[in-house]
Amino acid sequence: MGCVLWLEGDLLKAIVTKFLVAAGIQSMTAVSPNPQSVSAPAFCDGIQYFSETVPGFDVYGKAPVIGEGQTAIADLTDPIAAYQTLLYADALRYLILQVTASKASGHPGGFASQAEAYAALVMLGYKNIITEVGHHAPGFYSAMFLDRSLEDMGITTVQQLRDRFREQHGLLGHLSGLIPGILAPAGPLGQGQHFAMAAALLHPDQLFPFTVGDGGLGEPYIVSAIAHFHTAYPNATNFLPVLVWNGFSQEHHSMVSLKTNEQMEAYWRGNGFEQVVLIDAKDFDDQNQPGAYVDNTAFSFEQRLAFGRAVLAKTNAAARSALGGKLTVLIIKQLKGAGVHARGAKSHNLYAQHTLDNPDIIAALHTRALSPAAWSLVRTNCERSSGGPASKTAVTESVLPLADLGRLPLEEFTVGGEPKVSTTAMGKLVAAVGQADAGFVVTNADGNEASGIANINQALKIIHPTEDPLYDQKPGGQVYEPLSEDACAGLAAGLALMGSRSLWCSYESFAINGLPIWQTVTQAMAELRRPTPATVTLFTAGALEQGRNGWTHQRPEIEAYFAAMMRNGNVFPLFPPDANSIQACYDWALTQKNKGVVITASKSPLPIRTTFEQTQQAIAHGAITLHESSGSKTVVFAVIGDMTLIPVFEAATQLEATGFGVRIVSVISPRRLYRPSDVAWSLCSETDGGFLSDTEFNALFGSDALIGVTGGASGMLEPIMLRSTANRDTFAWKRGETTASSGALMAVNGITASALAERAVALMS
Repeated sequence: MGCVLWLEGDLLKAIVTKFLVAAGIQSMTAVSPNPQSVSAPAFCDGIQYFSETVPGFDVYGKAPVIGEGQTAIADLTDPIAAYQTLLYADALRYLILQVTASKASGHPGGFASQAEAYAALVMLGYKNIITEVGHHAPGFYSAMFLDRSLEDMGITTVQQLRDRFREQHGLLGHLSGLIPGILAPAGPLGQGQHFAMAAALLHPDQLFPFTVGDGGLGEPYIVSAIAHFHTAYPNATNFLPVLVWNGFSQEHHSMVSLKTNEQMEAYWRGNGFEQVVLIDAKDFDDQNQPGAYVDNTAFSFEQRLAFGRAVLAKTNAAARSALGGKLTVLIIKQLKGAGVHARGAKSHNLYAQHTLDNPDIIAALHTRALSPAAWSLVRTNCERSSGGPASKTAVTESVLPLADLGRLPLEEFTVGGEPKVSTTAMGKLVAAVGQADAGFVVTNADGNEASGIANINQALKIIHPTEDPLYDQKPGGQVYEPLSEDACAGLAAGLALMGSRSLWCSYESFAINGLPIWQTVTQAMAELRRPTPATVTLFTAGALEQGRNGWTHQRPEIEAYFAAMMRNGNVFPLFPPDANSIQACYDWALTQKNKGVVITASKSPLPIRTTFEQTQQAIAHGAITLHESSGSKTVVFAVIGDMTLIPVFEAATQLEATGFGVRIVSVISPRRLYRPSDVAWSLCSETDGGFLSDTEFNALFGSDALIGVTGGASGMLEPIMLRSTANRDTFAWKRGETTASSGALMAVNGITASALAERAVALMS
């Protein structure tokens, strides 16, 4: 029978009984004293405790309620449906606790308090389930195990589930892009709604429930993001927030724990929800549990069954409402930790003492133990739901077909000709993408027109309930403009993760507010098991163009964020120096898979310095030489950005006048300039191992002196400074200030032609 362990000895039994009574738990099961009489399915190998029987099983467990060839419960009023839904919920609780206790690590309490709601969704045939709560990961893994999704990663038994929980190449502590059947990652709070809404937009015939913790409800993003989305896309209501209202957050009572049911309903209605469906376990309690939050696993058998019927009926009503065009929320109100080792915030996290030998853990596992026949029944229902394992049926388990873009209207300007606005040149291409791909969405919180890309609005129109041609706005447009960078980044990155094309535009100054979810998505893309379009951004109106606005609009420190992310292996910041280069950069970005591509450019007219071919070469090799002269000694300026080239070319003129040679190198893709060992590229599912060789690096940057110049964070120059052996220095952003021009602002930060020339002479001396 493998590694099946049994509770033996009067002393140990007495300990367990004591803890059961102390916890006020009424078990649905009785642990078998005779292991030899039990024959369990092979997948149960590793289950610590079985029961001989489960109350009511002989009446309600004779056959799976989801029949062969069916995808969901046929009759919600049948007591068998409620009973087997509860059985599934208890199976989830058992696995959550045994798996987490096997590592004395993880989070069982939150998912346990809404296990019935999750079970009901699955039994109703819905498996495109997302979460906003990373701490629910053990529950999702247990669900993916029960419907056989985890077999795609070689997990076929409970023992393997235990072994690979919280291990590298296994089941990460929080949901990621690696796990079969899991639609989206979950880490920081306040992100899950973006994935659900993006998926709802792409798949209008499917329901996308996502769980929200009442601890996470304090994040301002969740409801505000939904409100704007619903205004922009009033018909896309096929996502369903499932509020897990259990009274506690991670370490204390939740901030909404004192709200009454009426107040909670008013909160959601006040935020635009037409339908609020509330399931309160307190309404079914027959054990006189104190407080507003109770545990249904302590009810009598009859009341548990009544609760199960209510959960099924109300979950079904909420699902049909959401699919039927009403903005709907489902709320399950039940004590945190229901049915596991502890209650309240104490159930949230396991600590070092919570091993499988801990009396609290043993008592809880005994209480939730199922018979082998019950495990088999649960597994069959899970397999049949939705037509098969989530790893085969979830929308993210296949590549989304995309429209053919054809040939983009690239326009190559003459080098040395009339200055052009880079962002406007890219905007023309973005418009063409949107016109060819109806699913393409552009997001911007601060306005495209202010970033030199009004042509995007003119072609694709801002999504707005008020139609007004003066402002290029109308219902059904493709430009999404909430006044929230989180909502912008969330929808754009979520669409890319779900398989669609998108573009997030922002002022560099404000983009930092949207980066947490963009980072989550790009990290998930690095390990995603299918190819998906790169998540692409355009950051404009950088610090150097915001002199009059002062430091509030001058935050190029954001580049330090991307500089660090470059080492992930799939993040590519691009710095096109002109209007030709930006077109080539965007053209390349549109062909990339599972990458995060960050394009940063100015909205001011600037000289044309490169050809398309030069940028294509720089994208492959990292940089391109823009200017070279010979002299007694040579200094190389490695320049990131476009406006920063202006003082560098002036410095070159001064140095050449005194007999020095100068090479100006435009660094367009700094990630290519790292050494392969610096970057975790080989760990990415869609690998990109393109790096500049030592010979090529020396040809570009070898010199008597090297000066790195950037209008942003100095960290972006790290790849060059790591490899160069020349005397070297950096000129970079220090801090913001109110000035009359970009030149004056660069002077505040020490980036002037005279300072560059003076430092070059010193280094060469």
